[in-house]
Amino acid sequence: MGSNMYIKKSLGLLFLWMLFSSCTQEKEFFHEGDILFQDGDCGDFCDAIRKVTEGYEGMDFSHNGLLMQENGDWFVLEAIGKGVSKTPIEDFLYRHLNEQGNPKVMVGRLKPEFRSMIPAAIQEAEKHLGKPYDYAFDFDNDAFYCSELIHFAFKSANNGRYFFTPKPMTYNDPDTGVLFPVWESYFMELGIPVPEGELGLNPGGMSLEPVLEMIEIQLSSDNIER
Repeated sequence: MGSNMYIKKSLGLLFLWMLFSSCTQEKEFFHEGDILFQDGDCGDFCDAIRKVTEGYEGMDFSHNGLLMQENGDWFVLEAIGKGVSKTPIEDFLYRHLNEQGNPKVMVGRLKPEFRSMIPAAIQEAEKHLGKPYDYAFDFDNDAFYCSELIHFAFKSANNGRYFFTPKPMTYNDPDTGVLFPVWESYFMELGIPVPEGELGLNPGGMSLEPVLEMIEIQLSSDNIER
């Protein structure tokens, strides 16, 4: 009986150590203000996005969000279909997985000289919680898509000056010069012209910005480690 109690107690202590170790790794790795770049699975839309913009070291990214901490918990401020949201980090990380079952995510971390802007950027992004998703990809409406939310958050923190650099956007297939069919149908359903050449940002292009250090991480359901 005593032996069984000893084993149970030892296993309990081992479990607590493993739990503490996993949480500590997560807290030590992530920083507030990190931008999480995600390779999402959204069919033809993601394929079109990937084809026109190559991300960091040729990687594919179709979504991103801004990391924040609240009462010891991690959240991602992101613009998704339901609007600007504050998503628990676990929900964000495990939304899209690779063949090994691990999150398809990289971290973009601001270089040290720019990190003083992070609190103001997070505060600005939080002001837009609940606002609609920007299906028109229009800088002048009061709606946001993923990279647009991050762009305006840091623009505000940078005293109204560009921090990330918008570029003319294209919805044409670079191989043919013709509008991707998926975008043709998309904008036709919205009843608006295709905003070809209008300024915008996307996750792949943002991952190349010189203000960021891109960090590849190994994530699994058991731990978060660099």
